[in-house]
Amino acid sequence: MKRTLSLFSVLIVVSLGLIACGYKNSSRQGSRSGLKFRAFVSNPLHPGTSGGGFPALEIMNATKDLVSGFGVSLSGLSDAGMMVLSPKKTRTLVISPSSNQMAVVDNATESSSGVLTLAGLTESVFIASDDATAFVAEPGAIVSGQPTAGVIERFDIVNGTKTATIPLAAARFLIPSPSGNQVLVLSDATDTVTMLAPALISSGNPLVPVSGNFDKPVWAVFTSDGSTAYVINCGRQCGGVGVASGCPGGANFCTSIMQVDMTQSPPAVTGSPLLVPAATMAFLNGTSLYVAGTSPAQNDCTGASPATSSTICGRLTVVDTASFTAAPAIPITDGYHNHMALGANGQLFIGSRTCTNIKVTTGSNPEIRGCLTIVGTGSNAIVGPPDNGDVTGIEPIPGRNVVYVCEGGKLRIYDTTTDKLQVKPLQPDVIGQPIDVKVVD
Repeated sequence: MKRTLSLFSVLIVVSLGLIACGYKNSSRQGSRSGLKFRAFVSNPLHPGTSGGGFPALEIMNATKDLVSGFGVSLSGLSDAGMMVLSPKKTRTLVISPSSNQMAVVDNATESSSGVLTLAGLTESVFIASDDATAFVAEPGAIVSGQPTAGVIERFDIVNGTKTATIPLAAARFLIPSPSGNQVLVLSDATDTVTMLAPALISSGNPLVPVSGNFDKPVWAVFTSDGSTAYVINCGRQCGGVGVASGCPGGANFCTSIMQVDMTQSPPAVTGSPLLVPAATMAFLNGTSLYVAGTSPAQNDCTGASPATSSTICGRLTVVDTASFTAAPAIPITDGYHNHMALGANGQLFIGSRTCTNIKVTTGSNPEIRGCLTIVGTGSNAIVGPPDNGDVTGIEPIPGRNVVYVCEGGKLRIYDTTTDKLQVKPLQPDVIGQPIDVKVVD
């Protein structure tokens, strides 16, 4: 009996080791997590059995906030970064930030169906409502016969084929309308906004310039009916000149928001730009447009609450879209803001990269702060959680008071009732370097 139990124990240990460190063959063995509510975490450094690491997706139990021990190998991918979930949650795309690659993962089978080769690096991808068509912006891609770099590529991610290449100079960001019939293509290198009509890719000219005096456009947000888009001009923060030479409205207003009427043909900017201190990312909740950025002209921490030892802060501006007016800006953590998501209890999570990290652990005023800010949308109360590092992923968990955040190469779970790190269960220990997180159920 003792011998049998000992052998059984060894088999359990070996099996767990294979699950934890051997994702490469899990799909062939039919090994799946069996979880009903999952979150995928991209990890370029999942530990291998022979040392080193390989790219994989860790599977989290999103009900209990636990690392499941199951995962998806991304064999053939150089590393694993940003993820894109299809609208019906059947597939997940995993982008390699260091090479021109994109893996396609079947969420049901928890396995990769292959790697697609891109013409260039990308930081903007979306999947159409058919759950089968992906569009990829590649600003530096070289196309034979074209005088300038930049393309949008279309892929069939079910069959793993490229179905169209659309040249467009320095095409960097893709923002689809709610219906998907219109896609805004932003280029901060050429100061242009272009409308892509997916339906005309095979039968006509799918690109229409949007008229307007743009200045480093880096993001856009559509209204729920798709009739209006708000284009975010980064301006001076991204090396531009402001809305015009001299930054109209004073030196503190070198960025702007423009309203684009998407019902016109072609779409066009309407009215005057709304001048704001800083803008690289925006999130629309009802008629409130939350805009975050870091202004080179107004980057001090005057008025920060709570007080901080940092001398550099970003700004959050709340815009009333009904009147197109802005409330006074609120100091937040600085950096290039590129993540924003609304969690339960009205808590807005804002993430940036290349921020000022504060780590003071001694003295009468200890402070640890990184690139994450939590804002209470009802009270405007600001929390700078005690973690250092770039924020690379934010994912509110539906139906729960928790938000998953990837910051500084770690996965953190926040309780939106306290704006603090969740105490029970303990914070998950994902070995490697968590980069992005997505709920796939």
